[in-house]
Amino acid sequence: MNKEIDISIRSDLRESNDIETLRATIARFQRIFGGSGYGLWEWDLDTQRVDWFGGFWEKLGYTAEDEQNIVDANLIMHFIHPDDQEASQYSVAQHLKTRRPLNTSYRIRKKNGDYIWTQVRADSLFDENGRARFMSGVSFDITALKQAEEALRESESRQERIIQSSNDGIWEWYSTKGGFHFSSRCWELIGYDANDDEIVQGEDKLVVWRKHIHPQDLIIFDQALKDHMAGKGPFDIEYRLIGKDKKMHWIRGRGRASFDAKGRPTRMSGANMDMTQIKLAEQRVIQAKVAAEKANQAKSEFLSSMSHELRTPLNAILGYAQLFEYDLNLTQQQMANMREIRKAGDHLLQLINDVLDLAKIESGKMTLSLEPVLVSRIINEAFTLVQPQADAKGIHLYSSFNAMENYYVIADNVRYKQALINLLSNAVKYNNMGGEVEVSLHLATPKMLRLNVRDTGNGIPANRQNEVFQPFNRLNAEFSKIEGSGVGLVITKQLVEMMNGNLDFKSVENVGTDFWIDLTIASEWNQQENEIIKSVDYMPTQLAFDTHKKVLYIEDNPTNIRLLQQFFERHDCLSLDVAEEPFVGIYKARSTQPDLIILDINLPGMDGFEAMSVLQKDPMTRHIPVVGLSANAMPYDIERGIKSGFFEYLTKPVDMNKLIETLNRIFLQ
Repeated sequence: MNKEIDISIRSDLRESNDIETLRATIARFQRIFGGSGYGLWEWDLDTQRVDWFGGFWEKLGYTAEDEQNIVDANLIMHFIHPDDQEASQYSVAQHLKTRRPLNTSYRIRKKNGDYIWTQVRADSLFDENGRARFMSGVSFDITALKQAEEALRESESRQERIIQSSNDGIWEWYSTKGGFHFSSRCWELIGYDANDDEIVQGEDKLVVWRKHIHPQDLIIFDQALKDHMAGKGPFDIEYRLIGKDKKMHWIRGRGRASFDAKGRPTRMSGANMDMTQIKLAEQRVIQAKVAAEKANQAKSEFLSSMSHELRTPLNAILGYAQLFEYDLNLTQQQMANMREIRKAGDHLLQLINDVLDLAKIESGKMTLSLEPVLVSRIINEAFTLVQPQADAKGIHLYSSFNAMENYYVIADNVRYKQALINLLSNAVKYNNMGGEVEVSLHLATPKMLRLNVRDTGNGIPANRQNEVFQPFNRLNAEFSKIEGSGVGLVITKQLVEMMNGNLDFKSVENVGTDFWIDLTIASEWNQQENEIIKSVDYMPTQLAFDTHKKVLYIEDNPTNIRLLQQFFERHDCLSLDVAEEPFVGIYKARSTQPDLIILDINLPGMDGFEAMSVLQKDPMTRHIPVVGLSANAMPYDIERGIKSGFFEYLTKPVDMNKLIETLNRIFLQ
């Protein structure tokens, strides 16, 4: 074989190998793009034919037959979402105009009618005249990316809505970017607009913010920020800022820092909450509390003063009335007259005690002893006390137990009876002459027993019924001859509620009124009750000793002095010495060494508590028992007296029987 033939054969072999290699390469790329789902395409702008490679359309569900329509460039636009067609055409036009690579995205319709997002990247081949001949590119599915972007936008939108609805300002700090970024809302909280010169003057925003922090709170702010950056605790503080209006604005700042692997802060994000209205509300509450405390103090002082001023003359009225009990030369008529005076005085004293009971309840000083109480016994005892009042008006007083004579309720025995007596007294007082009052028992619920008091009086007008439980409101009865203070029902209601019960009423004008007390049933007991029903007894108590005792009375009121002098004159074993000034009383106590000292509290120059302190500290008088006797009868007065070391603290008007009982306890020890 000659040399030329040999070269020709080798050349043919090389060309054959190159073709095979090219075919293999093309086949390989077809496999790669076919499996990837990418679509490679080339658009012949002269013939408007588009040749596709890869499985792009197959992934969208189209068959080989469908793809016959996809090769026509004029038909491809029908597969693009209507909302994206104009934008896609504009992108192609801009590419051909500027010759910059095409990079756009739009939605393509799938076989089933759904749409996916596709990213298109392409470039064109231009001839020597600058006319585009071919455009080649790639299309691929970016639906997941678009969904992620949409989710991110929705998340950001949601957070923005939350922030806007919360009315809070947000701020951030980055160590790499430097300085703080404050949202416009942060500045709005203190009266600024984001475009105010002070905000946009170029100074570091944190420096500007710090200028507005109240000087007293700046140290707290800096320390809280420093501690949090050092990882020592959360950043959560309340501080004041001076706003654009020069007024004080309260802010609650909260934030959290992020740290790198070495524990250094890299970023901090937080929010500012406007606390101004809350702080102003707190101040108003505090001011209202102070005002209420002042009003309560004024009320307490008024009650104390009223109690003292009323008890002082009552001491003489009731005291001298009691002295007549010791006179055996009075006629029965005279003794009856004296007892009427004492009854009237006792009634007036009860009105005063009602007011003090109200004060005790309001101050929380009244305590109850809850136990099973036989309701029928309480009714019988109350009837005994109210019967004379009913007889005076010819009112028929009766009870209907309805087979519940043995029912017990959980109550305080004394206060339950007090509540019922208050209701019965009102039912009699506000009844008509010859009327009737019925007390009946019913089951309010399976666990609650109702004690109902019904009268046949004039009833309560409908437009005044909401005033029934207002203190000192007697619904115009103060203009009648009916006695009362206007606090009885208030006390009764509060007593019942303290026993976990309920007091309520219904009333019909010109027909009558029903009041009822509902209390929890304890159980149904059948045991015999041996308690004796007590009635008012004015018989004087007797001294239980006959040895002679010296008593020193320190008192500046001449009427009170004469009263006790006459009381002691009726007992041969007692002698009374009087000191009208506390200093004289202390001197007499040291020099005469009495067996007992009776000490008033309101004394000139030195009150009774101060005198008591002197007597206790003096070795010559500390052994002498001291009894306090005062018109200061408020709960705190009595409590203070007991704590001060008095053997007994008696209140005026003096109850001679209690005084004798006290003397018996002291001198029979």
